[in-house]
Amino acid sequence: MNQTFTLKEKTKQIFVMLIPILITQLGMFSMVFFNTIMSGKYSSSDLAAVAIGSSIWNPIFMGISGILLAVSPIAAQRFGEKRSREVAAVVRHGLYLSFMIAIVVIVLGIFFLNPLLDKMNLPNDVQETAFDYLVGLSYGILPLFIFNVLRSFIYALGKTRVVMYILLLSLPINLFLNYVLIFGHWGFPELGGAGAGYATSITEWLITGMTVFFVKTQEPFSGFSIFKNLKQFSWEECKEILKIGVPMGLSTFFEVSMFAVVTILLSKFNVTTIAAYQSALNIVSFLYMIPISISMAQTVLVGYEVGARRYKDAKTYSWLGIYLAILTALLTGVLVVLFRYQVAGFYSNEAEVISLTAHFLIYALFFQISDAIQVTAQAALRGYKDVNIAFIMTLIAYWLICLPLGYSLAQFTNLGATGYWLGLTAGLFAAGIALSWRLIYIQKRKFIDTQKLEAV
Repeated sequence: MNQTFTLKEKTKQIFVMLIPILITQLGMFSMVFFNTIMSGKYSSSDLAAVAIGSSIWNPIFMGISGILLAVSPIAAQRFGEKRSREVAAVVRHGLYLSFMIAIVVIVLGIFFLNPLLDKMNLPNDVQETAFDYLVGLSYGILPLFIFNVLRSFIYALGKTRVVMYILLLSLPINLFLNYVLIFGHWGFPELGGAGAGYATSITEWLITGMTVFFVKTQEPFSGFSIFKNLKQFSWEECKEILKIGVPMGLSTFFEVSMFAVVTILLSKFNVTTIAAYQSALNIVSFLYMIPISISMAQTVLVGYEVGARRYKDAKTYSWLGIYLAILTALLTGVLVVLFRYQVAGFYSNEAEVISLTAHFLIYALFFQISDAIQVTAQAALRGYKDVNIAFIMTLIAYWLICLPLGYSLAQFTNLGATGYWLGLTAGLFAAGIALSWRLIYIQKRKFIDTQKLEAV
C-alpha cells in the first residue's frame, strides 16, 4: 500500500481493496447457498438438517473468525510502522492460535453436539443428518481457521485479489463435490445433506493449500518468511491477538446469535410469517456483503495509517468508509423496496408469502442503513485497535435494545413480526451512533497526542 494524498486517491484505494474482498465474500456466501439449495433438491428433511446444522455452526464460526481476523489490524499497523519482521511473528502466532482453537472446538463438539441435538426434539432422520453434516464440517475446521489467519495477513498487505482468485478457483470444485457427495454420482457415496458438510471440508483444505502455496512462493508474501522459525513461540504475541480478537469475536458472536434468537422467537408465528421473515433476512444478508467488505478494507487502511502515524489520513479513511457504506445501503435498499415483489418472488410461489416478504423488505431499507453505519464505525475502531468499549456498546445495543424492543413490539402491539424488524433496526442504529461517537473521541485523542508530541 502506498501513501495517498487526495480524497480521490483514497477513494480509489478503498475500491482497489474493496472489490476483490466483496467478490470473496460473495464466493463464501455461495458455498453456503450451494449447501442449502442442493440439500433441498435431495429432500426436505435434508434441507432442514443442513439449516439446523448451519444455525449451530455459524455463530461459533463467526465468533472464532472474529478472533483470528484480529491478525489483520495488528499486522497492518506493524506494516505501517515498517516493522516487517514483527508482522511475520503476528501471523505465526495467529496460526498457533488457529491450531489451539480448532482442537478446543472439536473436543467440545465431541462432548456437547449430541446432547444439544437431543434437546431440539428433532425427527430422527433430521437429527441424524444434522449430526453427520456437522461431523463432515468438523474435518475442515483446522484449514478454515488457518485460512482466516493467512487471509488476514494478505489483506493487511493490501493484496486482496489473491484471495479472490483462490475463492473463484475453488467454487466450481465445491459445486462438483456437493453434487457427487449429496446425490452419489460417478461412484461417490450418496450421503445426502451430510455430503454438503464433507464437500465444504474438502474445499477448505484445497483453499488453504492454495493460500499456503501463495504465501510461501509469491512476493511480497514470501519475503516475510511466515513458515520459518515456527519453533519460536511467545505467549505475549498470542495475548496481543487475543486482547484485540476476543472482543471482536464476542461482538460478532452476540450479533449472529441475536438473529438466531429472533428466528427462534418467530417460530411461534405461522409458517407463512416464518418463511417470509427468512426470505427477507436472506436478501438482507446477501446485501450485507457490501458493507462488511467495505469494513474489512477500512480496518486495514485505517490500521496501516495509524501505524505510520498519519492520523489525518486514518480519519479520512474512517469516515470515507462509513459514508460509502451508507450510500451503497441506501441505493441497494431503495432498489429492493422498488422491486420488492419481484425479489420476494425468487423465494416463493405463494402469494401470501410474497406479499409478507415484500412488506418486511420495506423495513429492510432502514435496517440496512443502520447496519452499514455500525459495522463500518466498528471497523474503523478496530483499525485503531480500540475494541473493548466498542464491544460493550454493541452488546448493549444487541441484547438490551434490539431484542427487548423487538419482543415488546411483537408481543404487546398489533405489529406482530414486523416489531422484530423495528427492534433490530433501532438497536443497530443505536450501536451505529454510539460507535461513531466513540470513533470521534478516539480521533480527537489521537489529534491531541500528536499536538503534544509536536510541541515537545
